[in-house]
Amino acid sequence: MIKIDYPAHDFRVKEENGKEWIFDEIRKQWVRLTPEEWVRQNMLQYLVQVKKYPASLIAIEKEITLGELKKRFDILVYKASKPWMMIECKEMNIPLTETALRQVLNYNISVQADFMIITNGTANYGFAIINGKANPLDQLPNY
Repeated sequence: MIKIDYPAHDFRVKEENGKEWIFDEIRKQWVRLTPEEWVRQNMLQYLVQVKKYPASLIAIEKEITLGELKKRFDILVYKASKPWMMIECKEMNIPLTETALRQVLNYNISVQADFMIITNGTANYGFAIINGKANPLDQLPNY
């Protein structure tokens, strides 16, 4: 498991029509603040503030095609114009099971990133894809 100490951040949150919204600084838009979104926003701040990943090379919730199915990944970091790291976020009360790992592995068939991370905000697992095999990581790679 990868230990992540999320940085303090002054998130912009508002309430509108009885629902909470958070400003996504990378997408530059307000998004519905769900438990999964809270995990995603904290992970994004960790990537940008702590790991110094370039915000301009991070894509969030983009559609991919798996056969005839259309799916959306949570976070994809690019490097040298190619997918480099895919991150799947789950809400905190969702345990990270083989199902979550299988989901990100299936997404990676289409994306073909070098690294895959699954997180629920407290548990974080990472894998480097080497010769078609997922090798466990003990930390997120430096950019």
